[in-house]
Amino acid sequence: MPFKPLSLLLVLALVPMAHAENLSAVFQDAQAYDAQYAAARAAWQAGQEKAVQGRAGLLPNVNLGGNVQYNKLDSTLPGGDADYTSNGLSLNATQPLFRKQNWIQYERSREQVKLAGMQLKVAEQELILRVAQAYFDVLQSQDNIAFIQAQKSAITEQLASARRNFEVGTATITDTHEAQARYDLAVAQEIAEQNSLAIRLRALEKMIGKPPGALDIFIERGPLKVDAESIDTWAARAAADNLQAGIRRIAKTLADQEVELNRAGHYPTLDAVAGYTVSNNQNFGAIQMDTRTASIGVQLNLPIYQGGLVNSRVREAVANQEKARHDLEAATRDASLQARQAWLDVSSGAARVQALEQALASTRTQLDSTRLGLQVGVRTSLDVLNAEQQVLSASRDLAGARYAYLLAGLSLKAAAGSLSAGDLRAIDALLSRQPGSPPLSAVDPPATATPAARLLKQGSLTRGQADQTATR
Repeated sequence: MPFKPLSLLLVLALVPMAHAENLSAVFQDAQAYDAQYAAARAAWQAGQEKAVQGRAGLLPNVNLGGNVQYNKLDSTLPGGDADYTSNGLSLNATQPLFRKQNWIQYERSREQVKLAGMQLKVAEQELILRVAQAYFDVLQSQDNIAFIQAQKSAITEQLASARRNFEVGTATITDTHEAQARYDLAVAQEIAEQNSLAIRLRALEKMIGKPPGALDIFIERGPLKVDAESIDTWAARAAADNLQAGIRRIAKTLADQEVELNRAGHYPTLDAVAGYTVSNNQNFGAIQMDTRTASIGVQLNLPIYQGGLVNSRVREAVANQEKARHDLEAATRDASLQARQAWLDVSSGAARVQALEQALASTRTQLDSTRLGLQVGVRTSLDVLNAEQQVLSASRDLAGARYAYLLAGLSLKAAAGSLSAGDLRAIDALLSRQPGSPPLSAVDPPATATPAARLLKQGSLTRGQADQTATR
């Protein structure tokens, strides 16, 4: 008896099957657990403090100070020697009246808050794309296993038929060997695909922090909708709204402000100051006394020369400003290019899906004709196996093309800066977990297929049971 690999049922036995999970549910779990997104969220929280720090430069500074000290005085004056302890307390307040650097720093802090928010949005879009890719990878592996098992069922029927025909002398042993070789190859492919499924399930688990439940499958069979807007419209939208370009745009604004901030080092500063000082046990010769001093006024500071430091910093900031300008231009061009590539992927993806749908219909027709040719003696069992292989290949390619199309649509919106969780809910409308529902594009078993294959198609038999029945 041929070696029977671990069936899909056993692979999924470790996965909770109590409820189905759609793409939005998986994304919500990833938002709560994914380490990369958690780091981005923490960075955003840190960025919110920039506004508080920038505003602090415009508000009063109040300081309270005190001292206690022992003093020993040696004097040539008669009675001038003294040992005493003094203490003091001071309260000082400064209110900036004119500090150009502080105002510029306040404006910079507001831009830094915007930058933190933009970076969090980028992290969210990247999480959406990573979750969708991992989700569809799992569905693709599940589809591939279903296709391989359908192929095994068909090959098992052909193998049994070839053996019967050989026994009665109407066929050669070559047909039997060919069918057995095809079956053994399918077994090897199933083992490899089950391993791939296990890895992809773990990759999804890494993002959501738990083994995923039964994933909703793609059941949409109608024509795929292609966005009617032109490629130039999407490219222009990406150039204006792409998040990475938006980050570079804020960086350019910060670079402009950095130049002004350093130039402000040449400006004078004007502060309102007030203070109150209490000093106890001050020594004035033979007299020790306590004092109370209150003061209020303005303080002007005019920088004249600082060794060329300010001018050097201005030149440095100007060079960084030019760099930021070129970075922004590069990011804008990249965003436009990404949008064009994604638009072409969507457009060609929809056309490829339609072509593969037609190809699948043609291969099924060819399979029916080949089976009929086998019955009348003009085709061989090998021809039937080849035709069945073409049907399965077309089915697998069609499923993959649909997933690629959906991912391209998400990438297009990401390039334009408009990707959100709502786009996942739109895909959820194309997904369904129906009792007994086969994967998308599962091959219709032929009328002469084994009972296991027919039951698998009808949903009344699990894939693992079908596999065991088919190989008996």
